[in-house]
Amino acid sequence: MSNTDNFFRSVVNVQRRRLLVHMLSHNPEDESKLYTDDIETSEMEAARLLTEMKHTHLPLLEDYGFIDWDRDTHEVTKGPEFDEIRPLLEMMINNKDELPDDWL
Repeated sequence: MSNTDNFFRSVVNVQRRRLLVHMLSHNPEDESKLYTDDIETSEMEAARLLTEMKHTHLPLLEDYGFIDWDRDTHEVTKGPEFDEIRPLLEMMINNKDELPDDWL
């Protein structure tokens, strides 16, 4: 899979997009943080999102090298390839008004 494919696969999910964008200015992050953008979320929905984060989103982003995930400390930090995806993330932020409301 090419780097471009990895970039787009990484940002196809809103939770992954929001985590990566948030990490531009906040490093490290807690693995249990949800990025719901102030949308009211039920306990059941929050539990599902956390499960997806731990079993799908964080492993994928770690595999691509965009994050490092310490499962013992529950800490997520920028990975060795984070700077490769940085331009795409910055482009999304700079064009936020042009994107759908739920994009970021």
